[in-house]
Amino acid sequence: MLRKYNKEESTPPAMLTVSEVAKLLHVHPNTIRLWSKLGVIKSYRIGQRRDYRFNLDDVETFLLKDNNTTT
Repeated sequence: MLRKYNKEESTPPAMLTVSEVAKLLHVHPNTIRLWSKLGVIKSYRIGQRRDYRFNLDDVETFLLKDNNTTT
């Protein structure tokens, strides 16, 4: 599915942008922003512009949680 972060690596996992998460989940970027505001998917606000960023592990958790509630 999505690549896993190797904890033995010295670099932290990359944070994903709204567009990257939208492509992974096959939804519009505005949907990702809305879900973030509603707390459906965990996000982080960074920088002076307060851009959204998403941790890959949080996106995977969202996918697993979503699959468990629909079945």
